[in-house]
Amino acid sequence: MTNAPQTGYAQVNGLSMYYEIHGAGEPLVLLHGGFGLTEMFSAILPQLAASRQVIVVDQQGHGRTADIDRPLSPESMGDDMAALIKYMGFDSADLMGYSMGGNAALRAAMQHPELIRKLIVISVPFRRDGWYAEIRASMDQMSAATAEFLKETPMYQSYTAVAPEPDNFPVLCEKMGAMLRRDYDWSDEVAALTMPTLLISGDADSMPPTHMAQFYELLGGGQRDGGWDGSGMPKSQLAILPGTTHYNSFASPLLVPVVMSFLDAPLQENE
Repeated sequence: MTNAPQTGYAQVNGLSMYYEIHGAGEPLVLLHGGFGLTEMFSAILPQLAASRQVIVVDQQGHGRTADIDRPLSPESMGDDMAALIKYMGFDSADLMGYSMGGNAALRAAMQHPELIRKLIVISVPFRRDGWYAEIRASMDQMSAATAEFLKETPMYQSYTAVAPEPDNFPVLCEKMGAMLRRDYDWSDEVAALTMPTLLISGDADSMPPTHMAQFYELLGGGQRDGGWDGSGMPKSQLAILPGTTHYNSFASPLLVPVVMSFLDAPLQENE
């Protein structure tokens, strides 16, 4: 990918949300994880943008998007994504989110299903106790005080390099902690989703593969044999990437082929 992306700030729900547009084709919106930013997708952007119009954004309080006086929550970030899709002038778009961005993508699909053509959720559970116990314990410790311990990490350095208010990192940590400690169970809402959904997780992710199998079952998968002619295939898919953790999903050589195969498959008449 040699062409420079189109960049700008979308005015959505009180946010001035930074975005980049790469490539041309059907729209695909990418949502980064907690403490991330658009650059999180740099390893896979060239491949995705070869055949798609890829929109990457910095979510509330992350990257180049300044924070506002509003808690961080999957619900509000889901609304932000719906507003962004409308701001871009799309009738609908495909949406792919990783970790925190996966929660935002899920909420966008739950709250604004008419705007989401296909949904891709990477490395996030549908209920809080889907995370391993040690991951939940770590989430419970996140607060403004954590900022001091993170100052030597790449996430802090990438934040201060581009943030409109670099000194706000402790505020981001505090808001992230409040969001991460919140209990949730979206089982019923997941089961009500109707758009084709691809779930992706590593086999050594922060939640067990068995949880992702339950996630898949809520979407109608894993109920029956697909049939020799594919007539029993569910519209949603599950991919467990081998040799992959929560932190190196984008390094997996299998990720982009799995994503593009799912996105390129034609919609069925009732989808």
